[in-house]
Amino acid sequence: MTDTSIFLSKMKISDVFSLDQTFSCGQCFRWERLDRECWCGTAYGKTVTFYFDAPYLYASCNEAELSAFWAKYLDLDRDYAAIRRAVSVDAQTARCADSGAGIRILRQEPWEALISFIISQCNNIPRIQGIISRLCALYGEIIDGGFAFPTPEALSCLSIEDLAPLRCGYRAPYILSSAQAVSGRSLDLSALESANTETILRALLALPGVGIKVASCVLLFGFHRLEAFPVDTWIRKALKQDYGLDFDPAKAFGPYAGIAQQYIFYHARGKNLA
Repeated sequence: MTDTSIFLSKMKISDVFSLDQTFSCGQCFRWERLDRECWCGTAYGKTVTFYFDAPYLYASCNEAELSAFWAKYLDLDRDYAAIRRAVSVDAQTARCADSGAGIRILRQEPWEALISFIISQCNNIPRIQGIISRLCALYGEIIDGGFAFPTPEALSCLSIEDLAPLRCGYRAPYILSSAQAVSGRSLDLSALESANTETILRALLALPGVGIKVASCVLLFGFHRLEAFPVDTWIRKALKQDYGLDFDPAKAFGPYAGIAQQYIFYHARGKNLA
């Protein structure tokens, strides 16, 4: 058991919750598991260590930062128990929701999510994490506990050769073109945060190297549009096997289709790894 005396603050969580499920479900790539339900990571230029021992979430930051920043990042103010009931439209989805009940959809920075999911294309999680780690070490600002995610401005002036140490292959020009678009304001991520989902989707799809799957991931994990339903190999297989090709996630799950997607994804991976 992790020694809770090293943590500066704690928060009581009444619902089912899991750091392991939340940080390992493929939605983020800068969190490292230190022990069971104990993780360290960086977001928005802040590094923190969390430990969850139900019903308490312990954090290495002070109480003000935990309640004002990290609780929002972890989406702890949302009633996920009610959402699990809402998306459990059939026995299969109910099983998936029960399997992944501890998952929360993180409120990640749209810029970081955009670059992370460009890197994620045709890639596995350990390799994605390695590329992002090298990217941050090379071009991110030094902060307490490591490196911040590089700014669009820091990347926009680089060349393909500058990104060679990342070993990110064909994704390099896509990273640079997105950085140039954001730093030059032809893609205004701040303005898009208040736009409707269709507007954000069109803007993302206009970027080189961004297709519907990457754009849907950025919508869900970067802009917190919970209706977005990314379809990858795992989800496509699960839908075919358990729901049928004519199944419409938007119609079935409505505004929480993205959360249902995470439950289905987590359950499908768990069956395969078992």
